[in-house]
Amino acid sequence: MTANIQLYSLATPNGQKVSIALEEMGVEYDAHLINIMQGDQFTEEFIKINPNSKIPALVDLTGDNGNPFAMMESGAILLYLAEKTGQFLPTDSVKRAKVMQWLFFQMGGVGPMFGQFGHFYKYATDKGDQSYGIERYTKETKRLLAVLDTQLSKNAFIAGDEYSIADMAIVPWVICLDKFYNGSDQLDLPTFEFVNKWVEKVSSRPGVQKGLKVLSEI
Repeated sequence: MTANIQLYSLATPNGQKVSIALEEMGVEYDAHLINIMQGDQFTEEFIKINPNSKIPALVDLTGDNGNPFAMMESGAILLYLAEKTGQFLPTDSVKRAKVMQWLFFQMGGVGPMFGQFGHFYKYATDKGDQSYGIERYTKETKRLLAVLDTQLSKNAFIAGDEYSIADMAIVPWVICLDKFYNGSDQLDLPTFEFVNKWVEKVSSRPGVQKGLKVLSEI
């Protein structure tokens, strides 16, 4: 039987954000692999779902008054799912604003900068002199990790005492720094004490463990 929620994604940090949320929220969904290495994101079928040709994308088959509703942008998808299920996004205006600001911190800072670090440090090192890019994005990634470390030294979770979609958005990006980019030594990852404790705590959640593995064939 087809689930109402259709996920089109791959197990990259951006993709894992949404699969983690779906698992944590207990939402039934079907997962469809979009192999970005083979250009699946540029097919006519996928562009109808996401005109920006990026993963993840989501379709709620009954979301628009019983009609299909397609969504792009992982942060927007997290907000949509949180509001749809009434989970992991506080109703209190101040607490909600705290979650939103850290979600936007991930979208505007953590994702782009960690991604650029990975590109220059791991994937582009054999394409000429990449020293400037490596230095620039190593420095910025470490700065953002320090921001997170300070925040987590005072709070159990990213936005406060409650686990939220902000944690779901950020944790796969921190995990990828070592798992995918092999950047532990370059970034001095063991020195970020509170970030490491938070990753260990969040990663132990069954929903997170399941979400990290969704569409991980590649």
